[in-house]
Amino acid sequence: MATQLTLFQLNDVHGYLNLHQELFYGPDGPEYRRCGGYARIATLLREWRATYPDSLLLDGGDTFHGTRPVVETQGEILLPVLNELGFAAWTAHWDFAYGPAHLQQLAGQLNYPLLAANVYDNASGQLAYAPYLLREVAGLRVGILGLASPIVEKAMPPHFSQGLRFTNGSEELPRYIAELRDQERADVIVLLSHCGFPQDVALLTQHPGVDVCLSSHTHNRLYAPYLAGETLVIQSGSHGSFVGRLTLTVDGGRVRAHDHELREVSQNLVPDADLQGRIDAALVPYASLQEVVGVVSTGLHRGTSVECPMDDFLLESLRALVPADLYFSNGWRYGAPVPPGPVRLEDLYDIVPMDPEIETVELTGAEVGQLLEHNLEGTYSHDPLHQMGGYVKRALGLNAYFKAENPQGSRLQTVFVQGQPLDPARTYTAAFITTQGVPPKLGRHRRKSGQHAVAAMRAFLAQHRPLAIGSHQTFTLV
Repeated sequence: MATQLTLFQLNDVHGYLNLHQELFYGPDGPEYRRCGGYARIATLLREWRATYPDSLLLDGGDTFHGTRPVVETQGEILLPVLNELGFAAWTAHWDFAYGPAHLQQLAGQLNYPLLAANVYDNASGQLAYAPYLLREVAGLRVGILGLASPIVEKAMPPHFSQGLRFTNGSEELPRYIAELRDQERADVIVLLSHCGFPQDVALLTQHPGVDVCLSSHTHNRLYAPYLAGETLVIQSGSHGSFVGRLTLTVDGGRVRAHDHELREVSQNLVPDADLQGRIDAALVPYASLQEVVGVVSTGLHRGTSVECPMDDFLLESLRALVPADLYFSNGWRYGAPVPPGPVRLEDLYDIVPMDPEIETVELTGAEVGQLLEHNLEGTYSHDPLHQMGGYVKRALGLNAYFKAENPQGSRLQTVFVQGQPLDPARTYTAAFITTQGVPPKLGRHRRKSGQHAVAAMRAFLAQHRPLAIGSHQTFTLV
């Protein structure tokens, strides 16, 4: 007899407790409208659960990092909100930002488990978290298998992964698929993954047996499921601006049909009054973030992979305070956009919620080339499992022409610094924020400037009112 099971997906909310601006791609360029917030998500979930009572809500991670109130409280502000929504399980990525010990404390205060079949404790060699969860819904045994982001150990600051070892999941996936099918007698296997959409497709193609993959990390808005072999893959945007629904018709231990919806969490949704009241009360100490600190005549966003106006603004702000030849930031995807008009202090913290100190380092031209090639490989690797997440590194002071389709180490065609060809033997001074800007293994004479990113952006806005940001054309795809 056929049975229906519905999965609800949230992923990459990045700490956006409340209604915020979101970027949409229009026929004439970027468009903006307000979306999201957990109180509106709660309303949508209540409506959906009335229609699809046999359901599970799952969180793909990047939950406890991304806005100032969440970063300042190291995620604590979210706990009472998340515990009201009825999640079944979650997995993690930026959630490791405060260190594994603090993540363990956060996870211990949630009323649902953290799943990660690919994270090991270095001291014991054992899994650091439960690999999977078995839930019974509508008479179906549903196995939920978790994969945390494998790049935490490779591309994030070292304290994120202290004492832990991460794998890409390729060894664990077949083992736990077999265990869920053969020992746990699961009717449906759901992979809850923060590996990224290309990475998930590669894993699922190599290791069949998963029925559904709830993918995260790469912020894709999939308006229809992608079929990786026989696995349905969905991903539901970011910032809590969307919630995904996938309804499965299961018969004889196989998914026979499905129905999918990617729903925008529209401003028109009436927020759950009780939850909105709790959120408003929790945000009272952060009222100063609503201060208007400037005006922009062009929108700021991170919605494009090679360059974006948000990071052009960030790097121009660094250049105005700290002398250097080159300026680098990471190719982050998170950060709600800022439409043309007033800019609040909260918007600046959304760009860099950690408010890192600006640092400088001396790099040879050869190291600059190595830095850029490594970043392009991490972005465009032909092996998805070698992609490290994020977009092309944001830079100012250079012009680089590259071919994305070329093999590793051969993508750069020509690079200019301050209008002159990059000299491999010359030493350049680079200013950057966070170790993701310039990894510690490169350069020498690292120095702290005493200046922080948010103050730099605020000062730059004060000097340019209104601020108009044009593309620097730092990287050109040829």
